[in-house]
Amino acid sequence: MKLYVDAKGKQVTVSKDPEPKNDQNGNQRSEKGTGRLMWSTQVFVLDETGGEVLTVTTAGEKPGVTVGQLVHPIQWEAIPWATNGRSGIAYRATELKPAAGASAK
Repeated sequence: MKLYVDAKGKQVTVSKDPEPKNDQNGNQRSEKGTGRLMWSTQVFVLDETGGEVLTVTTAGEKPGVTVGQLVHPIQWEAIPWATNGRSGIAYRATELKPAAGASAK
């Protein structure tokens, strides 16, 4: 089952430029099955309850977004994980689409 994030009513702003998602050896990870390179982009999500910094992973071409730019995560998915007594939520999107003519600056 996939858990999609409802972005309605949320302002999503790029807070750190996209960078390669690397493994423990410093090699850029690739998506299983497709081999597409993976990217991590830090965003700040703001809604009526406050704000939070999240990292969103995408695969394929490097996202064409910059710090301060408002974006719309496409097919934004929350993926719960647990390993060695640690747990959290990873975020993935098929694309970080720039909001038309918008900037949070």
